[in-house]
Amino acid sequence: MTNADSEAFGVYVHWPFCLSKCPYCDFNSHVRHAAIDQERFARAFAQEIATTAGRIGPRTVTSIFLGGGTPSLMQPQTVGAILDAIGKHWHVAGDVEVSLEANPTSVEATRFAGYRTAGVNRVSLGVQAMDDASLKMLGRLHTAEEAMQAVAIARGAFDRYSFDLIYARPDQTPAMWTEELTRAIGEAAEHLSLYQLTIEEGTPFFGLHAAGKLKTPDEGPARTLYDVTQEICARHGLPAYEISNHARPGAECRHNLVYWRGQEYAGIGPGAHGRLDIDGIRHATATDKRPEAWVMRVESTGHGVMTDDLLNREERADEFLLMGLRLAEGIDPRRYAAISGRALDPRRIALLREEGAIAVDTDGRLRVTQEGFPVLDAVVADLAA
Repeated sequence: MTNADSEAFGVYVHWPFCLSKCPYCDFNSHVRHAAIDQERFARAFAQEIATTAGRIGPRTVTSIFLGGGTPSLMQPQTVGAILDAIGKHWHVAGDVEVSLEANPTSVEATRFAGYRTAGVNRVSLGVQAMDDASLKMLGRLHTAEEAMQAVAIARGAFDRYSFDLIYARPDQTPAMWTEELTRAIGEAAEHLSLYQLTIEEGTPFFGLHAAGKLKTPDEGPARTLYDVTQEICARHGLPAYEISNHARPGAECRHNLVYWRGQEYAGIGPGAHGRLDIDGIRHATATDKRPEAWVMRVESTGHGVMTDDLLNREERADEFLLMGLRLAEGIDPRRYAAISGRALDPRRIALLREEGAIAVDTDGRLRVTQEGFPVLDAVVADLAA
């Protein structure tokens, strides 16, 4: 892993469109039945990139992430235009990581070679489950066989690829998850993102869950599935480097590390969030979530930013703690003190160590333990108080 305090600058680009809305998803994604004017959106992305670069000045881009929505609905030339705009306005590191989220359907997999030519060097596939009944329950449009074919195509097109699975699904037993996860690791090569199914307000699953028509595992069984996940992945050489992300050493998603290490990134596109340092002050930015409104705003003002909050030292420190303690590498308390202007309370650290929730390394780094991860929010709240 690279040094947690080294200079990194990420660019996140949000493509907001999907073919259908998954019933568990609360991301900023939109279904449109008319064709999307991709050239217009590409011009708007380029304009917002130019405006952002003009505002913050020179940066060396170390990672780019095309997220969504479903970025694999973009034509390769749209992706190429976005990457060209980034390269025009900022210096791009020679070893830049360029990730694109993709649906594992055969139609979208046919674009993989085009994405590679455009400059993408890593894909993240939304597989979500490896059996058709679960995929149907999750509202996915692909079959398990189609997903594995897409993974095989990704393997041929890219040196680096990852895929997502959702666990703690209704009626899922540890034995079922063990078998599925073991199979996934055989296909995954270097990186897996493994998320517990959570019921988010405002989604169709929220209504079904409230009505008793969708039952997810209780806290005890869910914790067992989490423990199974850690044990199997570690045994197969993909330990957790973050609560939900597992990788072979050196294969971590560098873009996501930018977020978790509290580093700087630009948020481009509808509903994208950014963290930008301007004149020594950290700005938290967010753009208009509505795709068509965002485009019109960019065309008239040069950007789609709706909120631009200046974070004070305490807010920055809280965010650093909240994000950094998600990582297996933990945080350097000296960096926390430099950001916040005060040290963490040694008595609270001692108490949490006694309880087995955190560990302190020989170099002073603070880490949440395996036992502490399931109660991470409480650990963070205790340290930040």
